[in-house]
Amino acid sequence: MTDLVLGIELAYWQETLIKVGVVAALVPTSALILGYVFLLKMMSFMQSRLGPMESGPYGLLQLVGDGVKFLQKEDIFPAKADKWVFAFAPFVVVISTLLIFVFVPVGPDLVGSPVDTGVFAALAVSSISVIGILMAGWSSANKYSLMGGLRAAGQLIAYELPLVLAVVGVVIQAETLSLQGIIGAQAEGEIFGIGAIGNPFIITQFVGFVIFMIAIQAELTQTPFDMPVAESEIVGGYQVEYTGFRFLTFFIGEFGTAFVFAGLASVLFLGGWWVPGFDLDSNALNVVGPLVMFAKIMFVSFLIFWFRFTYPRMREDQLQSFAWKVLIPVSLVNIVATGVLKVVF
Repeated sequence: MTDLVLGIELAYWQETLIKVGVVAALVPTSALILGYVFLLKMMSFMQSRLGPMESGPYGLLQLVGDGVKFLQKEDIFPAKADKWVFAFAPFVVVISTLLIFVFVPVGPDLVGSPVDTGVFAALAVSSISVIGILMAGWSSANKYSLMGGLRAAGQLIAYELPLVLAVVGVVIQAETLSLQGIIGAQAEGEIFGIGAIGNPFIITQFVGFVIFMIAIQAELTQTPFDMPVAESEIVGGYQVEYTGFRFLTFFIGEFGTAFVFAGLASVLFLGGWWVPGFDLDSNALNVVGPLVMFAKIMFVSFLIFWFRFTYPRMREDQLQSFAWKVLIPVSLVNIVATGVLKVVF
C-alpha cells in the first residue's frame, strides 16, 4: 500500500510503522467525527435543540475541549483495585478496535493487511474487547463494576453469534472470506441480468444486514442494548470507577468501534469502496474509494445512532431472549436459504 502511494521502496519495518501510525490516528479521529456529527448534533436536532455552539465554529471544538478536560483530571485508582489490570483494561478495548481497522479496505490497494481471511480475522479480533471489559469490571473492586462487566460480557458473547452468522450468508454468496473479494463479488455481480450497479448484498442479504446492524448495536452496548452501562440500573457499569484519560479511552473505543463496524457493514453489504462506473483495478479508486467508503460509513453510522436515540432500553432477560430466541434462529434460516438459492441458481 505505502509503496504504491509514495512511489518509493520502503523496508518492511518502515511500511509497518507507517501503517500502525495511520491506524492509530484513525481511532481518535473517527471517534471525534461520530461524536460530533451524531452524538452532539444529530441527537440535538432530533430533540429540537441546537447542541453545543460556543466551542469553535458551530460547536466544532466541543469534543476537543472535553478531551482536554479529561486529560487534566486526576487518574484515580480505587484503594482495593488490582492496579495493573485496572490500568491496562481500557487499552485492551481500544487495541481491539485498532486491530479491526487493520483489515478494513478503503481502496484497491489501501488496506493495512490484505489477508485472504479478512472477515474471519476482523470478527476474531473484535472479540478481544470482551477481555478488556471483564478486566475493568473485576479489577475495580466495586460490585457494581463487576455486575456491569459480567452483564456486558454476557451480552457481547450472546450477540457475537448472530453477528458472525449474519456474515456467513455474505461469505456463501461471495464464495470468499477476503474483504476485497467480497467487494469484487458485489461489483462484478448482476441483478436480474443487469450489472449497472453490480449486486450490492444489501439487496440479496437484507435479512443478514438487519441482523448485523442489530448485533452491532448490542456489541456497542448502545440503546436499546445499554443495560450493562445503564446508570439508573447499576450505577454506571464496568467503567464507573474510571476517571480522566482512562475513562476517555473507553469513550474513544466505543465511538471508534462504531466507526469501524460501520465500515465492515459497508464492505459486506454496500460494496465498500467500489462505485459504479469504475473498474475494480482502477488507480482512481485509491483516491475516490476512501471518499465513497466514508460516505457509506456515515450512512451506516447514522442508522446506528438513530436507533440509539429512538428505542427504549430492554431488560436483561429481554435482551438475552432476543438474541437466543429470535436473532440466532433467523440468521440460521438465512444461511440455509442462501445455501439453497446458491446451489439452485
